[in-house]
Amino acid sequence: MGRLSLDGFREVADDDTALRWHLQSNHYPPIPSVMIEPCKVAIANANAGEWHAEIQLPDGILWRGNTTCPTHALIEHAHLDGFLDDNE
Repeated sequence: MGRLSLDGFREVADDDTALRWHLQSNHYPPIPSVMIEPCKVAIANANAGEWHAEIQLPDGILWRGNTTCPTHALIEHAHLDGFLDDNE
């Protein structure tokens, strides 16, 4: 259901609005909105083929005890594949 909803939402909204909606509506518990910018970086990195590039996380957010996480981990965790260029 989440991917079908995301595809439909992206047809009527800009990517920032769709990303915010996706993080809040397609996850339980919702992914906090402070993660929008890191998710945008992850999408850009993945589209550039930089799957192992480290992404700085917002204050108070850790990934396996670290303040950064690899692009591939954030793409997988936040289910961002619907935002990648090869999925349009």
